[in-house]
Amino acid sequence: MSLALAPLDVTVEIEANLPCRKFDPDLWFSDAPAQLELAKSLCGDCPLRVECLAGAVERSEPWGVWGGEIFERGAVVPRKRPRGRPRKADVARDAELAVEVEERLAANGLETRNSVRLAA
Repeated sequence: MSLALAPLDVTVEIEANLPCRKFDPDLWFSDAPAQLELAKSLCGDCPLRVECLAGAVERSEPWGVWGGEIFERGAVVPRKRPRGRPRKADVARDAELAVEVEERLAANGLETRNSVRLAA
C-alpha cells in the first residue's frame, strides 16, 4: 500500500498568516482614524504588503487600507481626518505626513508623481 502525498499548497499557508485574513476585515475599511492606524500598523510585517499596495494603486482603490497605506477617493492619504474642521496643528502635521507617504511609496518602487495621486 502506497500513500500519495498531495503537494503542499503554499498560498493557503501564506493566507493564514496575513493580518487581513486573521483580523476583522472591517478594520481595514473603518471610518475611525484610530482603527485605520491600527490596520496600517498590522500591515507592517505582511509578506504581501508591497504587492497589495501596488495593486491598490493600479486599481485606484476608492477607500480602505491597502499595503499599509490609507486610500481615500482613489488617492493615498497620510492619515484619515476626523469629521469637522481641522486644527492648524493638524494641517501642519498633514503636510509632514504627506512627505513621509511619498518617501514610503518611493521606497516600495512606486513613483508618486506618475502612478499615484496624493490627496492634499
